[in-house]
Amino acid sequence: MPRWHCLSACSSIYYSAWEKLGYEKRDLLKSAVKAARGEQKQAGKEFQDALTQLKKLTGYQGGNLESAYNRFKGEYEDCESQATAVRNQIREVDTVARDLFREWEGEIREYQNPSLAADSRRKLADTRSRFEQLSSSLHAAESTMEPVLRQFRDQVLYLKHNLNAAAIGSLRGQADNIQGEIQRLLEQMNRSIAEADRFIQAL
Repeated sequence: MPRWHCLSACSSIYYSAWEKLGYEKRDLLKSAVKAARGEQKQAGKEFQDALTQLKKLTGYQGGNLESAYNRFKGEYEDCESQATAVRNQIREVDTVARDLFREWEGEIREYQNPSLAADSRRKLADTRSRFEQLSSSLHAAESTMEPVLRQFRDQVLYLKHNLNAAAIGSLRGQADNIQGEIQRLLEQMNRSIAEADRFIQAL
């Protein structure tokens, strides 16, 4: 199934096009959750890579300082870009889930058989409950990125105008603080990824 990047401005046309290809909203939700899981895994890698470059920079013992700074700056920019990809994918997950649940509720009212309607209503409630857990976990992981990005951004801005051995030395302690933040970020993302796995398996 092609990766689902974003919802069309006209969602009814968008969903209709997918339905013609044999994909219902449930399929699109599963695809979106898988994509969010993948974006989070990539984000974890990008943040770790940026920390590695920062540690190399603050451990500077000679060599091309400008080159070391540029490598760190490049990794920070990759983190910013990946964080945006994570945020956008989470928005898509929330949107398609909302549209799926709205459609499901409407179709329950179309049942003529009360027992089938009741069973469908129970399944909707169960799926919505599991999705709320997933969404909460996704947003919690998302929120852990910004504190790290702010610290990386501060380092980049400071070194941009103070690229010398003394300035580098003054940042050494901060790399350890960022490492703690990144560890919390990775732990939350791993919880979110595990929650996504559970949701996908049960959907």
